Amino acid sequence: MTSPLIYVVMLTWNQQEDTLACLDSLSQVTYPNYRVVVVDNGSTDGTALAVKTRYPEVEVVVNPRNLGFTGGTNVGLRYALAQGADFIFSLNNDTLVEANILDELVAHAALPDIGIVAPKIYYADEPERVWSVGARRHPLTLEMIDKGRDQIDVGQWEQVLERDYLVGCAHLLKRSLLEEIGLLDEVFFLYYDDMDFCLRARLAGYRLLMVPQARMWHKVAASAGGVGSPRERYYMARSSVWFFRKHVRGLRWLVVLPYRSGSAVKTLFRLGIRGLGTTARAYLRGLRDGLALTGEISELPEDTFAHSVDRS
Repeated sequence: MTSPLIYVVMLTWNQQEDTLACLDSLSQVTYPNYRVVVVDNGSTDGTALAVKTRYPEVEVVVNPRNLGFTGGTNVGLRYALAQGADFIFSLNNDTLVEANILDELVAHAALPDIGIVAPKIYYADEPERVWSVGARRHPLTLEMIDKGRDQIDVGQWEQVLERDYLVGCAHLLKRSLLEEIGLLDEVFFLYYDDMDFCLRARLAGYRLLMVPQARMWHKVAASAGGVGSPRERYYMARSSVWFFRKHVRGLRWLVVLPYRSGSAVKTLFRLGIRGLGTTARAYLRGLRDGLALTGEISELPEDTFAHSVDRS
């Protein structure tokens, strides 16, 4: 019996070395029926040519410009669906995967109500420190809780867990899920799109699983300029405002608005005492631009913060 076809969709923007390293790890994957498509988001460092040269069997789609994480990933998702994929493994290019990752993920995805399955993810520079095991969602604030981030793994995350949120760094997506709820919301451009997508999946009745026997390692915020960079803070702020505008209704605002306002004040205070004035201004600009979003796709922001495809 033929195994389900899995398409690995990898988005890249000017990270040739990381992309090739990720493909090197994927070349060791033991699952018998998978293909890889690299979606290049308008790189200028020769990434697409380097991929074709080292891995001629890898399919490459080149976008003429940076469409953001959401727009670029959606190009890959549409491509994989058109090729008849049963599952799509959406994977960050700044990651390294264990050889059995697809075998473990697809083994837990058979039930019809399972929509997304994700691995346990570690920091690449601290291979035993947890970066993500998914999370539960607070019923009032919609914030992520029980995340496990930064814990040293000593066996406390060895059970398959049902989660409300799985970080979009690595999602095994069922075809039926995408056909029912659609693709990523491109208004986000970068960040919070995975929170939105997971919430939409849960609202549609799908379950989300974290499978700890599937493991990978992530170079956090590599293309966003690093955690706390102006680019990262801008898009975190902008997308967070859009996420809560999109999903909060009625009396829930009485809880969410004070909570989010307090979070913004704390963020600005921390940036201020660290002397990161440029980053603080980028964060404020992101909050402002998030309030101005209309929910329609128009011109993508062409500014100093617009060139990134990573998520953290």
